[in-house]
Amino acid sequence: MSIKPKYGLEILRGRKKVELRGSVGTITSGDVVVLYLSSPIQAIGGEFRAGRVVFGIDEIKRFVEGLEDPGVDREDWGYLTGRRKPMAIEVLDPLEYEVKVTLRALRSELPGFRPPRSYRVLRPAEPLYDVIERIRKTSLRRPKA
Repeated sequence: MSIKPKYGLEILRGRKKVELRGSVGTITSGDVVVLYLSSPIQAIGGEFRAGRVVFGIDEIKRFVEGLEDPGVDREDWGYLTGRRKPMAIEVLDPLEYEVKVTLRALRSELPGFRPPRSYRVLRPAEPLYDVIERIRKTSLRRPKA
């Protein structure tokens, strides 16, 4: 999932407990969501496990209001204004990778690699899947509170 560093680091450091997205995707509870921190960082920075996934603005508001300190602010709500199919993803078990894998490093292994504009589902047969699995196994990771 591509995300602005401001929000991605808040997630990885345990301060943002809900990720709001402007359109419905195929993310389901239990999925591992790997975060690509967009410009200026341009690197894979960590991951989290998806908890509850909620669709629709009214349902999202009820869900977020029921959480203690969800890390969602006025700017986040503004992002959903006018979106037809918004979704919220509960952030569980955030892990910030000690070593971030830069876009340059990704492209050295996968020439022509382009980060997703929003997100993409990785399949085990893809070369990118192998790269991310290696990152997950070799990076020192610390759970965030």
